[in-house]
Amino acid sequence: MVTLTDSAVEKVRSLTEDRGPEERALRIYVKPGGCSGFSYGLALDAPREGDRVFDVKGVQVVVDPESLELVDGSEIDYVDDITGQGFKIHNPNATSMCGCGASFRTATRAGQPGSCA
Repeated sequence: MVTLTDSAVEKVRSLTEDRGPEERALRIYVKPGGCSGFSYGLALDAPREGDRVFDVKGVQVVVDPESLELVDGSEIDYVDDITGQGFKIHNPNATSMCGCGASFRTATRAGQPGSCA
């Protein structure tokens, strides 16, 4: 399961309120890359066949099965402070992360380390 903080729920609701049904869910995905091996991705999307769909405080969150293995148990937060604004992913499966927090590896999967750009 993936959860959202109240701040993340508010931000996703504000981003999706004027969107069509094809952009009403928050998709969380993982792709190979970044300096630690895997990079996070977030997008507004619709559920696809095979996705796990979670209702989190009225917000639909979708994750493909491969990504769910890497982000299961994660909490998505939205921060807006002096250092910037954006979504932050707190992933209990990440055993190593790059300095910016955009890429990670787990105890059993290293991904494909590359540039963090």
